[in-house]
Amino acid sequence: MSATDNVAVRVIATGGLMLATLMVTIDMTIANVALPHMQGSLSGSQEQMTWVLTSYIVATAIMTPLSGWLSMKIGRKRLFLISVVSFVAMSVLCGVATSLPEMVLFRLLQGFAGASMMPISQATLLDLWPRRLTAQVMAVWSAVVMAAPILGPTLGGFLTEHFSWRWVFYVNVPLGVVGFAGVWFFLPKDEGGSQRPFDVLGFAALVMFAVGLQLLVDRGHGQDWFESREIWTYAIVAVCGLYVFVMQTLTSEHPFFPRELFRDRNFSSCLVFGVLLSGVLFGSIAMLPVFMQNLMGYSALHSGWVSVPRGVGSVLAFCVAPWMGQRLGLRRTMLVGALMNIVALWFMGHFDLAMTEAPIKSTGFLQGFGQGLMFNPMSVITFATMPARLRTDAAVFSGMMRNLGGSIGIALASAYQIRQSAAAHESMAARIAPSDPMIPWALPPIFDGRDGLAGLNGEITRQASMIGYDAAFGWMFFASIAILPLILLMRPARRRPGDIVEVHAE
Repeated sequence: MSATDNVAVRVIATGGLMLATLMVTIDMTIANVALPHMQGSLSGSQEQMTWVLTSYIVATAIMTPLSGWLSMKIGRKRLFLISVVSFVAMSVLCGVATSLPEMVLFRLLQGFAGASMMPISQATLLDLWPRRLTAQVMAVWSAVVMAAPILGPTLGGFLTEHFSWRWVFYVNVPLGVVGFAGVWFFLPKDEGGSQRPFDVLGFAALVMFAVGLQLLVDRGHGQDWFESREIWTYAIVAVCGLYVFVMQTLTSEHPFFPRELFRDRNFSSCLVFGVLLSGVLFGSIAMLPVFMQNLMGYSALHSGWVSVPRGVGSVLAFCVAPWMGQRLGLRRTMLVGALMNIVALWFMGHFDLAMTEAPIKSTGFLQGFGQGLMFNPMSVITFATMPARLRTDAAVFSGMMRNLGGSIGIALASAYQIRQSAAAHESMAARIAPSDPMIPWALPPIFDGRDGLAGLNGEITRQASMIGYDAAFGWMFFASIAILPLILLMRPARRRPGDIVEVHAE
């Protein structure tokens, strides 16, 4: 087979991996806009419908850490193909579900099936292509992983509005079939067969930590956080699981994740940076659709279209990030992206109810572009000094922790927004007294009478919510500044004997 043929085969295999990964990443958000429509079909309450999302998240949290060990045992290609088939099958079952228990069960199984595809695709691509092309390959992978969840609500809103909510699951079938074919026919086979002992205690402790934390952040808002015994239970489970996992990793002869991972300076610094960055980015991304629909009056489809510039910015950034990394250096490229994100959050902290959709689009594009300039170099630096045998474990652990960081960021941002909104409502309401002679002159006639007081309270609530959103975006602005020094801890790999071209040093 000629060199050209080898490149063509790798390109097609990469396309198959990316399509399957696209399928999984879109599913993280595509079902969100369809929940109100599912609620009527499945006869569930609004609170019960959240389990459609929670079951998927919990299953992913359980299965993700196991995927690294399984890939070494049975081979990456075999595990990936099994995951694709299972994910498509569960998607079809979700589409034909007729009751809420069926939907929750199928979403749980769908989460189990798809959890391994993101880390396995990342590790496989690193081995499939020469090291000199790492930046370009990670740009492609990162573009799919980061842009798909942003575009998911747009696609979900379109399918739900023009067809049916069931099509948000059926759309996985063509993606899965084409992705499966690309991997089956063109990805080189690896037999697996690794005999690394399975650390039952370490795995169980990690699952306790991940599931406990996921349930805590997912259920905390609805249960009034630590005023609830349920939330305390999740917190205790998460803390106990983390403690046992850390001690097992430090002392066990064969820990679930090799200790060498955490001795790598690049991996550890990128891990912390990635977790904190995911919290900030996913917190802001999750809040915007609610802000647009509840306060600005946009439909689900309209809010999805307004979010498109963010995805466009991410894709464009992933295209230019390798070029910038070569000329500016990886850390400076990350710094440029971080500054763009900070500027975007500053403007988002000054949103108001009288604005058009233009500021949402422009800040979305700016933040999406900055996001791409940060995540692509970070993916390169993470694996720059990592031995090939540890890449799968590194991809699995970093992916799981970034997901947890995103979940925590969403929960904290939402809680802070609600708290600041309540404080603003109390402050504004205290300043309005019926005896104030200025009130009749300051308020429109529609606020006269008892109905008018209710309307006045609704307007105060609306204004207070806007203040809460601005405060939350402002909190993310300062958090983004605080994590900048972590970039200085990262050290790109330098040229080593035997490498044609390594990651460019700064």
